[in-house]
Amino acid sequence: MHTLTRLLTLATLLFAAAVQADPPAGYAFVPYDEGLRQAQASGRKIFLYFGRYGCAWCDKTNKESFSDAGLKQRYSDNYVLVYVDAESGHRLTLPSGERLTEMELGARLNVFATPVFLYLEPDGSPILKVPGFKTVQDFRDFDRYIQGGHYRKMKLLEFLAENPA
Repeated sequence: MHTLTRLLTLATLLFAAAVQADPPAGYAFVPYDEGLRQAQASGRKIFLYFGRYGCAWCDKTNKESFSDAGLKQRYSDNYVLVYVDAESGHRLTLPSGERLTEMELGARLNVFATPVFLYLEPDGSPILKVPGFKTVQDFRDFDRYIQGGHYRKMKLLEFLAENPA
């Protein structure tokens, strides 16, 4: 009986660890609902990162791209940083009062893999969605495209062809 209790405790601890996903270290990521409130109050655009525990491409992005000090400064200055665990049952409350889980938010935004990065207007309307591992230079290019307002008049690939790094 004592062994069974230990096994159940160990299984509970492993499950609790497995349902957690971490945003990149050193960034001030906030939950989606808090990010919407901050963006609407400040007028800053939102950088939304969908990740999940066990995502090898998320880990690669965190280690190789988000470890860049210049990128951290640029994104911290220009965006409200929001992290969503794509598999989480954590409940969010939208400005409308609607409640949904982070996983349901992912389905609503057609996020079915990780990592996925979305750039949003302060009201939450989507600007750009980019899936998969991205380099530091990719994130710099996306930032130039978004912060320059180029998304209002051309597609990302047109912008990059006309404005190489």
